[in-house]
Amino acid sequence: MDEQRKNALTAEADGIIEGRNAVIEALRAGVAIDKIYLQKGETDKTLGHIASKARAAGAVVVEADKRKLDGMSRTHAHQGVIALASVREYVSVESILESAAAKGENPLLVICDEISDPHNLGAIIRTAECAGAHGIVIPKRRSAGLTAVVAKTSAGAVTHMPVARVPNIPALLKELKKQGVWVFGTAANGTTPLYDADLKGPAAIVIGSEGDGMTRLASENCDFLVSIPMRGKLNSLNASAAAAILLYEAVRQRL
Repeated sequence: MDEQRKNALTAEADGIIEGRNAVIEALRAGVAIDKIYLQKGETDKTLGHIASKARAAGAVVVEADKRKLDGMSRTHAHQGVIALASVREYVSVESILESAAAKGENPLLVICDEISDPHNLGAIIRTAECAGAHGIVIPKRRSAGLTAVVAKTSAGAVTHMPVARVPNIPALLKELKKQGVWVFGTAANGTTPLYDADLKGPAAIVIGSEGDGMTRLASENCDFLVSIPMRGKLNSLNASAAAAILLYEAVRQRL
């Protein structure tokens, strides 16, 4: 098999759709698109048409420079547009809270504040599913979405774990607090030691990005900033490991 054909097949398996015709065709066929990357500064009518059709279908449209697109491309013929297919539909935050209520359980949510690595998001979804969390929330921008790579890393958990996508995480946290949900952020400088945090009630756990942790506005909208005890030389954990530790402390408390 020639290299180009092989690249095209692996791109397809990972839900990467490249090139104008391929993306237009996918939109026309009703393929669920998670995100579309368009080359910055391109004024081409076709790309404008793709952007408006994608937005109408609920996809997030992101402008990216040529270098980013070249780096993402498998076929090296992206023509200024790459789409990432979504493996499933997003749900509303309301429906996640309703499903917890229907089970007679206090809601347990995981809020991913700009987790851009799909392997980390997949691992968080997998752990959340195992821990019996009711749902995950991600932001529309600067975040991995429900792509094939995330689905693979989640080991199938993505099929069972509802994921909501919201335009603004701080606004969501304010809304959750109004609804009686306690918001626990993870932070190295947190003032609440993990084993003093009460996670038995309605709880949302906020996990910050790999590099910078929570954004300032998300952090300011937490009820508690929780620190995980560090006994070694390093002082930070991978985002999905931090999520696992908080989720399973919640499981322990709720048993």
